[in-house]
Amino acid sequence: MSDGATRVDFHVKILNEQVVERAKTAGIDVLVYAPHFTRLPTIRERAARFSDDDLLVVPAREVFTGDWRSRRHLLALGLSDPVPDFVTFEGALSAFDEQDAAVLVPHPELLNVSLSRAEVGAYRDSIHAVETLNGKQFAFQNDRADRVAEAFDVPGFASSYAHLVGTVGSVWTEFDRAIDSATALVEAVRDGADRRLVKRRDPATKLRRLAEFAHLGYENSWGKLDRLFLSGMEPTHPRHIAYDGRFDDVAMY
Repeated sequence: MSDGATRVDFHVKILNEQVVERAKTAGIDVLVYAPHFTRLPTIRERAARFSDDDLLVVPAREVFTGDWRSRRHLLALGLSDPVPDFVTFEGALSAFDEQDAAVLVPHPELLNVSLSRAEVGAYRDSIHAVETLNGKQFAFQNDRADRVAEAFDVPGFASSYAHLVGTVGSVWTEFDRAIDSATALVEAVRDGADRRLVKRRDPATKLRRLAEFAHLGYENSWGKLDRLFLSGMEPTHPRHIAYDGRFDDVAMY
């Protein structure tokens, strides 16, 4: 870890030896690992397995609020207790607030899976950062997200949003402080610490972005169908036995 500036890739979906190697090669100090439909204890265990003196992996949850047709994603860092998917938006925010988590808005205004400009404004006091640089998105989409953040004076953040190994380290958020723990990262986000957002612009990175976008098409077609009809109850379903009925009053299903 650096004693000064810290490079953070705020959102990756995959984690293995190749991801770690690529992150280190890119000079990333911190990876935020938030896979879909995976319970927090499992994420924590895997994050700890791949953390070392050169790379900190921070566990997080990208929670799907609402139902499949109107879901809104929220990225939560610093959770002490698990929060399921498919709960009401207000129910998720309440659970995050109780745990003093950092609440981030990934890919605003992207398709039907993101907060709109109006929603960011309405919930401004509960939001600590908005993703304004996403390695998977095109420039016009990131520019649109940047305008959303500026409109409501919310700090931005950058992530590769990597679902594929090659995208890891394509963009990052660089803080002007040392961050050597998950707690320190949560504090930096909640405090609105100074940062700059950096993006690689080489041809290979642009090609990988196209590959990621193709993968997004799969996720929202066959991948979505599989989740809806073939997989049964997900580990993060709000009525799963693991949550012991604590979210029944805000469950969408």
